[in-house]
Amino acid sequence: MSKKKSSVAGLGAFYARVCGMDVHKNSVVACVRILNGKDGTVQSTLRRFGTMTADLLELRQWVREQQVTHAAMESTGVYWQPVFNLLEGHLEVWVVNAQHIKKVPGRKTDMKDAEWIAQLMQCGLLKPSFVPGRQQRELRDLTRQQTKLVQQRNAVDNRIQKVLETANIKLGSVASDVLGVSGRKMIEALIGGEKDTSVLADLAQKKLREKIPQLQRALEGEVSDHHRFLLRQLLDQYDFLEKEIARVSERLGAVAPPSFRAAVEQLDAVAGVGERGARALLAETGTDMTRFPSHKHFASWAGRCPGNRESAGKRKSGKTPAANRHLDAVLTEMAHAAVRKKDSYFKSQYHRLAGRRGKKRAIGAVKHSLLVTVYFMLRDHKPYTDLGADYFDKLNPQHQIRYHVRKLKDLGQKVELSTMAA
Repeated sequence: MSKKKSSVAGLGAFYARVCGMDVHKNSVVACVRILNGKDGTVQSTLRRFGTMTADLLELRQWVREQQVTHAAMESTGVYWQPVFNLLEGHLEVWVVNAQHIKKVPGRKTDMKDAEWIAQLMQCGLLKPSFVPGRQQRELRDLTRQQTKLVQQRNAVDNRIQKVLETANIKLGSVASDVLGVSGRKMIEALIGGEKDTSVLADLAQKKLREKIPQLQRALEGEVSDHHRFLLRQLLDQYDFLEKEIARVSERLGAVAPPSFRAAVEQLDAVAGVGERGARALLAETGTDMTRFPSHKHFASWAGRCPGNRESAGKRKSGKTPAANRHLDAVLTEMAHAAVRKKDSYFKSQYHRLAGRRGKKRAIGAVKHSLLVTVYFMLRDHKPYTDLGADYFDKLNPQHQIRYHVRKLKDLGQKVELSTMAA
C-alpha cells in the first residue's frame, strides 16, 4: 500500500471519493482518491488485490471503509464482470471504454493506470458505458448462447451436404432442404445401406414427390462405409444441437419477465424480425427506450450512424464506428430477411438504394430503419404498420413522373402527359 498527496486546485472535481481499478485476469490494482474540500488537496491510496472471490470481497470491504461513492474500470474482456457483480449495489460502478482513458505518454504500470482512471473520474472526464441490469445480462447470455448453437447447427448442416457431395449424392440440387422430413429419411436410409434409388426416391413427402425422377438420378452415387460413418456422426451431432437450442429457448421463456415477453410478441410482427430475432435484439437493447433522448441517440449507441472525424475544416472519415457486435449480427440477419418480404417498405428501400449505393450500404440503411422502427414501437407501445412498397413513389410523385418520362424519351418515345379523371 502506498499513499501520497497532491493538489487539484482549479480542476473542478466532480466526486470527492472515487476508486480507479485496473483489472486483469489474476489481479486488480485499486486506487482510492479522496479530495479534501477545505484545502483542495488529494490523498491517493493504492492497493493490489487478487481476483478470487475472497480477494474481491476484501476489495469491496476496503472501498466501503474508505467511503468511496464511485468506482471506475476499463471493459477488459470478461474480467471486469466478477468485480462489477460484487461491487454492484454497494456503490456506483462505471465500466468505461478503454479508448476514452488512454494515458499520456510516459511510464506505464498497473499502479499508474489505476491512479489515472481515478484522477479522470474525479475530474468528471469519464463517461460510463451502459451496463444493463443483472436480469438483462442473464438474458443476453442465453440469447448469445442460442445464437452460437444455431451457428454450430448450421455448420453441421453444411458439413452433411459436403459429405453427400463427396459421395456424389446430389440431394441438395433437387431438395431445397436437405435435412427436411424427406431429406432426413433418405439420408437415414443411405446410412442403413439402402442403394436402390427407386426406394430412396419413394421416401419423398408432399410436393417433393413431384420430383421423383430427378431424385432417382440425384441419389445415385458411391456411398461407402466411410461416408455412412461420417453421416451418422453428423446427424447425431445435429440432433444434439437441436435439443440444446430448444433447451435454451425453454429457459428464455421461463426466466424472461412479462415486459420482455410482451415486447417480443410486439416485435415479432415486424418484417424480418421473428421471435428468435426479437429475443436476441431485446436482450442487447433492453425494452426501456426512455433512457435514449431520441431515436438518433439510440441509433448512435447501436453503431448505426455515420462517424464524424474532422480536422482543419475537412471531413476525414464518415466510417460507422464499432459497436456491439452481437447486436450488429442480429440486425444484419434481420435486414436480409426483411428485404425478402414481398410488398414491404424494407424491400423497397433496399432496391431503391442498392443500385446506386451498393448492396452493403443498402443493407446498412435497412438496419438503421429497423432500429428506428423498434425504438418508436417500444417507446410509444404501438403496433407495427408497414409503410408499403409504394411509400417512396407516393413520397414524391413528381419525381417519379419525370424519371419515367425521361426513360421513355431515351427509348425514342414521344410522351404527352394528361391527368386522369378521378
